[in-house]
Amino acid sequence: MNKVTKYFLLFSLLSANGFAQQGGQKTAVELGVSLALATARSNNISNIQYRLHFNIPAEQTAPIQSTEGIDFKLNKSDQLQIDFKQDIAHLKAIAVNGKAINIDFKNEHIIVDQQYLKSGNNHIEIGFVAGNESLNRNKDFLYALFVPDHARTVFPCFDQPDLKANFLLSLTVPTDWKVMANAVKKDSLKLADAITYHFKNSDKLPTYLFSFTAGKYTYVNQKMKDRDMEFLHRETDSAKIKFSVDSVFVAHRDAIDFLENWTAIKYPFQKIGFAGIPDFQFGGMEHPGEVQYKASALFLDQGATKDQFISRSNLISHETAHMWFGDLVTMKWFNDVWMKEVFANFMADKVTEKLMGKSTFDLKFLQDHYPAAYGVDRTLGANPIRQQLENLQEAGSMYGNIIYHKAPIMMRQLELLMGKENFQKGIREYLKKYAYGNATWNDLITILSQYTKSDLYSWNKVWVNEPGRPVFSYEIKYEGDKISDLSLSQTGETGGQRVWPQSFTVKLVYPTNSKVLTVNAMTAKTLVAEAKGLPKPQYILFNADGAGYGLFPVDQHMVADVYNIADPLERASAYINCYENMLSGKSFKPYELMVILLKGITVEKNEMNLRLLTGYMTNIYWTFLSADKRESVNVLMEKTIWNALIAEPLANNKKILFNAYQNIYQSPEAGKRLYDIWLKQSAPEGIKLQEDDYSSLALTLALKTDTINNILKEQLARTKNEDRKNRLVYLMPAISLDVKERDNFFNSLKDRKNRRKEAWVTTALAYLHHPIRQVTSEKYLPGSLDLLEEIQKTGDIFFPQSWLVAIFSGYNDKKAYAIVQDFLKSHPDYNPKLKDKILQATDNLRRAQQIVH
Repeated sequence: MNKVTKYFLLFSLLSANGFAQQGGQKTAVELGVSLALATARSNNISNIQYRLHFNIPAEQTAPIQSTEGIDFKLNKSDQLQIDFKQDIAHLKAIAVNGKAINIDFKNEHIIVDQQYLKSGNNHIEIGFVAGNESLNRNKDFLYALFVPDHARTVFPCFDQPDLKANFLLSLTVPTDWKVMANAVKKDSLKLADAITYHFKNSDKLPTYLFSFTAGKYTYVNQKMKDRDMEFLHRETDSAKIKFSVDSVFVAHRDAIDFLENWTAIKYPFQKIGFAGIPDFQFGGMEHPGEVQYKASALFLDQGATKDQFISRSNLISHETAHMWFGDLVTMKWFNDVWMKEVFANFMADKVTEKLMGKSTFDLKFLQDHYPAAYGVDRTLGANPIRQQLENLQEAGSMYGNIIYHKAPIMMRQLELLMGKENFQKGIREYLKKYAYGNATWNDLITILSQYTKSDLYSWNKVWVNEPGRPVFSYEIKYEGDKISDLSLSQTGETGGQRVWPQSFTVKLVYPTNSKVLTVNAMTAKTLVAEAKGLPKPQYILFNADGAGYGLFPVDQHMVADVYNIADPLERASAYINCYENMLSGKSFKPYELMVILLKGITVEKNEMNLRLLTGYMTNIYWTFLSADKRESVNVLMEKTIWNALIAEPLANNKKILFNAYQNIYQSPEAGKRLYDIWLKQSAPEGIKLQEDDYSSLALTLALKTDTINNILKEQLARTKNEDRKNRLVYLMPAISLDVKERDNFFNSLKDRKNRRKEAWVTTALAYLHHPIRQVTSEKYLPGSLDLLEEIQKTGDIFFPQSWLVAIFSGYNDKKAYAIVQDFLKSHPDYNPKLKDKILQATDNLRRAQQIVH
């Protein structure tokens, strides 16, 4: 039997029907998926149905023989491009409308000549070997992750978000594997050493949301309020399983209930399913019916902090919100990818507000979004929320903290501008109008504009289409002991007169009382009329409610009193203000602020604020102090943190302080204390340490110990979970005392197969480039920058940024800064989006040249 006959016989056995595609004018055959190609296909192709079968062997490296049928309608026949980012050797046979044709393959596209196509319904059959890159194959499990344009790396398709299709999937897998996909399982057929699962036809999906996972999983299902939910995971810790599984189901139920009520649309897909995946690249990915999560984010234990529980709830709410925002209504092109993320974050925050209460929500919103957004928007590489995109292969560079964190801040300001009720009405109309279809940001703005008298188009220009943040200054005048005039002015951080319309509060603090004033900053200069005639305050707390976005002034009299501010939200806003002013070279030098923060850890009792303080403090310690300065203050810091830990009555706060102590310790005495804790597995009183905690401690001890030791080997022997063992084995060379072994590890990253587990890579790089290792690691910086373009082409969406952050975030010396500048100067035509990523990731290094002492 020849190969063509064999593949087409298999099609008849599986029953045929499949895909659909484009038409119109001939479009240039370019690498990737160009906007021109996507537009032409969108205008010509409709009614797409994919039928896919993957025969997945147990052996991780064995080829996955696959077949595909694509049914689609053409408005008019024309040359057709089908995306497939593989070598031509992966293609075995092609037939169009029942006729076998020669394979014509160019620049990642299968070319189907016009002569084989017709106006109306068409059918294509393809036999192929699936690409492995986005199937994330592991020893005994795999998972398909196709966002933003990676479906084409696995199977031939029309890989663009506005060509939604139905997917009829079947999988042949080893008999002891379990499977999950977008659609409900229909039936199965057991063979000698394998089993074939057939799924029902999926709901209409873009290719990036089509997904499946298969492997040695534990299967759990529960019925929650008449909804069947299923869960696959690989966790082996019985305590974590008992402590987490029910909570994960409940969190999904609560999120769905809230979103159904808020949107007035029932859960829009045929099934609810989710999988916990070890070392998943993201926190989660919103495939309908098969949401993928990082397992460690779902499986918590009795040592988990309140913040971890809130973060899990928020993550589940985020991915669930995507069922409406992104999955039901999908952006037309990936330049609007931020739309699905802003709504997912925004709605997840609303779920958190309902479940946790307004005060907790406000504090978490401030801490989750503002520092992360500022971390990009204050840099020379700041990008707007909405960006241009000419080719889908560049879509991964669109992702980052601006769309995940500045956009929710923008959306909250939009809701304040419109009013909650009008905002909700507009969103409901948008979801109803574009259900199971595609929409643009302009489509949404058009609808929202009908529900407000405000000029949303002008508002949109500065908030959405331009980068950067405002810098606020103030002027106050007195007549005697009374305020005669208080005004705030805003300007762009990088110069130029720009206005970010927004509302926030300032608080006038007096010895025995205070007065909160609302500022509606809609113009370059805003007069706070309410302040006129009020007594002269002891100090002013700017952006007291944390709602304002920008760099706000710091009243020095406030700093002395900051830990006496009763409201945790106001304290958090003050901490963020102080840190941002330090970075900008205003108000504080790094050491001065660190001393203030060090005092704070002894008196701050709010768990989320304590985490914020310790994060800022450790970042200043490693990034904005010279090595000599660190050495001179280390013992004081160790002593202060340890004493605070011992005195702290709350277990979660103790855990935060313990992690800070582990982070900054350098002295032999502290090392001996931590080694004894690790060796005896005896945590300080009041703290619960689990296997992951001891593994983290072992890695830190190995990093900071300058003598040969067996800490990591002993930790490896203690570790029971196979996935966590494999991770530890991968990390060990990056921490080795042998410079040659570290050299070999870095050089191994030049081979793509050694970068497959991206979460492992970035963790290893953070250890490799830790400040105490930088003398021997600076030599890796040029090579790391040289690899960035390949990282962007071959990695998942967050990998370029996380690669850079893991490498550069701890550097502060002139040599490292010169390496970055030399690279940028020697690459004047460098990819502008990647250049922005470099400028973002090295912003602290740039600022350190002025403020380190």
